[in-house]
Amino acid sequence: MRAEQEENLARGAVAGTPPLPARGPDGAAGGRTVASAAEQEAVQQRALERAGPPVWPGAPTPLGARCRVGPGGVAGTNFALWAGGAEAVELCLFDGDGTETRLPLTELTHEIWHGFVPGIGPGQRYGYRVHGRWDPWTGARWNPAKLLLDPYARAVDGEFSLPPEVYGHVRDWPQQHVADTVRDERDSAPHVPKGVVVQDDDDWSDDRRPKTPWQDSVIYEVHVKGFTKLHPGIPEHLRGTYAGLAHPAAIDHLVRLGVTAVELLPVHQFAHEDHLLRRGLRNYWGYNSVGYFAPHAGYSSSGTAGQQVGEFKKMVRALHAAGIEVILDVVYNHTAEAGELGPTLSLKGIDNRGYYRLQSDARRYADYTGCGNTLHVVQPQVLRLITDSLRYWVTEMGVDGFRFDLAAALARSFHDVDMLSPFLAVIAQDPVLRRVKLIAEPWDVGNGGYQVGAFPPLWTEWNDRYRDAVRDFWRGALPDVRDLGYRLSGSSDLYAWGGRRPYASVNFVTAHDGFTLRDLVTYERKHNEANGEGNRDGTHDNRSWNCGAEGETDDPEIRALRLRQQRNLLTTLLLSTGVPMLVSGDEMGRTQGGNNNAYCQDNEIGWLDWSLPEDPGRAQLLALSRRLLALRHRHPVLRRRAFFSGRPQRADGLRDLAWFTAEGTEMTEGDWYARAGTLGLYLSGRDIPGRDARGERITDDSFLAVLHSDHRPLDFRLPGPPWAETYELVVDTAREDQSEPPGTVHRGGEVLAVGARSVVLLRVSR
Repeated sequence: MRAEQEENLARGAVAGTPPLPARGPDGAAGGRTVASAAEQEAVQQRALERAGPPVWPGAPTPLGARCRVGPGGVAGTNFALWAGGAEAVELCLFDGDGTETRLPLTELTHEIWHGFVPGIGPGQRYGYRVHGRWDPWTGARWNPAKLLLDPYARAVDGEFSLPPEVYGHVRDWPQQHVADTVRDERDSAPHVPKGVVVQDDDDWSDDRRPKTPWQDSVIYEVHVKGFTKLHPGIPEHLRGTYAGLAHPAAIDHLVRLGVTAVELLPVHQFAHEDHLLRRGLRNYWGYNSVGYFAPHAGYSSSGTAGQQVGEFKKMVRALHAAGIEVILDVVYNHTAEAGELGPTLSLKGIDNRGYYRLQSDARRYADYTGCGNTLHVVQPQVLRLITDSLRYWVTEMGVDGFRFDLAAALARSFHDVDMLSPFLAVIAQDPVLRRVKLIAEPWDVGNGGYQVGAFPPLWTEWNDRYRDAVRDFWRGALPDVRDLGYRLSGSSDLYAWGGRRPYASVNFVTAHDGFTLRDLVTYERKHNEANGEGNRDGTHDNRSWNCGAEGETDDPEIRALRLRQQRNLLTTLLLSTGVPMLVSGDEMGRTQGGNNNAYCQDNEIGWLDWSLPEDPGRAQLLALSRRLLALRHRHPVLRRRAFFSGRPQRADGLRDLAWFTAEGTEMTEGDWYARAGTLGLYLSGRDIPGRDARGERITDDSFLAVLHSDHRPLDFRLPGPPWAETYELVVDTAREDQSEPPGTVHRGGEVLAVGARSVVLLRVSR
């Protein structure tokens, strides 16, 4: 096969031009030149001959560009780059007009190229050119014509575009099956962003982290730009930015809602995919990282020459001051460089074999992510990159935790997912990282990648089994209520092992990926035409119900039912044991018009419409969300630290958790297997395990929740003594007005009229 490919290359010249040599200027097999090798060498020589500052030896640590005082008290910047296998590294400094000065780094320590440049300070733009063999068949893809972003760059200036010059191979080579083996010699520097040297000037001594315990946490998944872009209370020049999220108008909504943490969709510097740019779209969500230390420059209102770092820190401080933690959604499983036909932006040109998982045919990438490549986390330098990045965001940027996209890909050893993998082992012993919030998306797209319930005790997990069970119950698709019972009570079947607690389960009904809450009750089919992919993208498994009509309608009965279903889903989520996660805007009926994969919709489809509460129904939904969250904060029985036992705790036979049928009798084993649309859940506040901070027993009110998904009203007999003598009605989702609690008192043994498709919550008053 190799001989056939080389023969094709030897005669594969573009029509009308003579064949090009089958080897590149460095003699590596398969190399191809687009520009003359002699011309390229002359350009490089002229660059090297430019007068530039001296390069002193410097130090191999820390990696990246760090301002410091050098020998003799001279201020400057130390540059250090791990580039295993490289033959030479040039540090490239750029003036304001784009003039490039190349400085060879001649010091090499443990595969780290380093040097100290006197006089270089904050705001200096830079990149690297890395020399080495071009031999794609063995995974070697060095190409010094490509300016590379420092993986440790803490700020990035400029926008990523993807012209042909940005690719290490000839992207438009006529024989596409071998195009990745043809080296492109055109200079990419004019077309790629540059790293920026950033000043170290912040010790966080004035910051107070909220340190909210897991069991008390409520997560709010939010997009920095989408949340703030249309907010009328935020000055226009701050909308869509970190400063916009730090604005009092934005924080006021979070505080009044009652969430304890924002989980920010990716804010690492990311790039847009070629297929999106060709269609006039952009990557909106940001799951296409290229800089793991740099806050995404597109969300900065103050500038991109390092100012984005300070702006991000101010945002974190403002949120902390309001009692709100900051969790970052991080994408360490793959990068924006995609597969063999993707661009050369950073790691691919530094050491392709050292950073990425390759197949046995080393031209190809192992892809457990569906994005073209997978970082080789087993390699020490990759593991160091990830953990250095995580520690940086905690210690120098002030964040409180991370949600790991496709975390199963990080837990793979050489092939299979391994819960004793180097990544998980390093996190478990790291004195900084083991103390912050760690959330796994516990799956990837490879074989054996679905790992819900399998991560070790330090971790919490997105629980998609909770999502599916709750959606199915409220659309009438559950065969019985066994699975729902587990999900409402903390998913002990998944997490009651190894010392894990109910808060190992991050409960969610919706997430950024999929329908919004409003769309979940408005559409049964995805409507992703705006993405330009023929509606082929996005999942088909939505588990949604449109309440009788596809899409928006003027039918008052359907509109009322949809609002009730949204109230049901929100109430179920916020009463469940575990950590609830809301998606920004669901509390007031945000819609994406049925698009369940709005990753490329940087427009009104993806942005939050702040006029929604002007509609009375949406305003009532918001009022209910606030009231439920306030209820959750007041009552520890709704946010337990330990799993229920389900056994009698006292002589009167009262248990900490009990389940009831509509007849007011405790459920038998047969009831769990019978088809049912009603479930009664009794939570006892008398016997909550654990003690408070002063060592006192924790006691609380007891509650009875009735979940009824059938389309017919129900007569539910309230359990009498010892469970309760009287009950006070707290929530009834059948009511349209949710601004105030109902407050009606009912006696134990009384028949309670439960509306069709509704949740009723009652507090035991005696």
